This record gives sequence, structure tokens and C-alpha cells, in this order.
Amino acid sequence: MSTLKAAKTIWDLLDGKVSNLKLQKLLYLAHMFELAKGNGPLAGREFEAWDYGPVEPDLYHKLKAYGGGSVPDIFHSEPYAEGTSQLDSIKQVVNQVGHASPARLVAITHWNGGAWSKNYVPDARRIRIPDEDIIEEYKAIAARNAQKRGTAAA
Repeated sequence: MSTLKAAKTIWDLLDGKVSNLKLQKLLYLAHMFELAKGNGPLAGREFEAWDYGPVEPDLYHKLKAYGGGSVPDIFHSEPYAEGTSQLDSIKQVVNQVGHASPARLVAITHWNGGAWSKNYVPDARRIRIPDEDIIEEYKAIAARNAQKRGTAAA
């Protein structure tokens, strides 16, 4: 399952210092980068819009017993190899926000206009976040960042 391979890669890059919630958010962002490159999904299942942001349900259920603490290496998978697009996407995310707090990562994935906010329904379950919405979120973020850079240069 590609989700476990991606989770193992994130876990390794952070030396195992990652909670279920943080792992979910980093996986979502790496999934977004991989989709935006046109390489298809990084996660094995679609993300769902839960209260604390995008969640890959199978991974959540595998790790929920560990609560908010660091999860052990229970992925039974090899990490992505050097030179792969998947590893590049994961490294990009980990380098940019891998040391952000879980609360900060929730804020990043909850922004108004993002894929999560378009699909989230309070108290509802199994609301999937279509990959098309995640790609649109990436494009919106890229456009917003380009506008900020343009404003800063002016």
C-alpha cells in the first residue's frame, strides 16, 4: 500500500518523532505535491474531510491507538528510494513544514478555499476529498504565493 510506504518515509525523515495527526497532515501535503506534478496519488485511498483536517482513514485506524504521542515504526514497508518523485515530494514537505506543530499543520490544511474546507461537513463521516479538489488547492496556493512574491518585489 503506497500510504504505508509514504508514512514510513515521513517517519524515517523525522526520526520517528511524529504523531498520527502530524503524519496525516504531512502525508496530505506530500500527496498534494505529487498530484500537482501529475504523478498520481501518493496515498492508497482518498483522503476524507474530518474535524481536524484531511485524513487517510486506513492509516488513521492503524495509528489511533497511539493517541497524540509519537507512533512506533509499525509500517511494515520500505521507504521510498532516492531519486523517486514520491521521495522528492515528501522531502519537500518535510523540509518546509516537518517541524511545525500539529496545530500549525491543522491550520495549514484548514484554510478557507482549500480542498478540506470545500468538502468538510461538521459531524459527517466518510466525506471524501476528491483528488481534483486537492490539485485545485495546490494551484490556489501557488497563485497566492506568486502574488505575495510579486507584491514583495514591487
